[in-house]
Amino acid sequence: MALTFTKHQKIALRRHPDFSEAWLHDRICDDTSLLCLGELDVIERERSQYSGGRLDLLLGDGDYTRYEVEIMLGATAPSHIIRCIEYWDVERRRYPAYDHVAVLVAEEVTSRFLNVMSLLAGSIPLVAIQLNALQVGEHVVLDFVKVLD
Repeated sequence: MALTFTKHQKIALRRHPDFSEAWLHDRICDDTSLLCLGELDVIERERSQYSGGRLDLLLGDGDYTRYEVEIMLGATAPSHIIRCIEYWDVERRRYPAYDHVAVLVAEEVTSRFLNVMSLLAGSIPLVAIQLNALQVGEHVVLDFVKVLD
């Protein structure tokens, strides 16, 4: 079967009335491989942190590694990066027997913050993933691209 070209339109989930962060959490929990981190188990959603706030997703590979995933619709912000690292630190102190990876997902990872995150990644296991939402006809395609690993 030959593939055919179909035009797409990029959409911003943050500004779209039919989508929310909770909707995106559901899609990722339905198929964690979307994040390009492998097949992972969902350990917990909206995990309360003793320091305050809630970790969006805690994922695990079953044996050795846990992924603290912080999701933001729209562009990255300094508070988002700090929250991601803070939640990673809380979880690694709480469960030291596991390896921990901080994962930041955003619709736009700006070059300014990507540079700062690259510097931090020398000391912290940090993955940044940019989410591109594409409308193709009546369908939405979620394209997750690692921009820092």
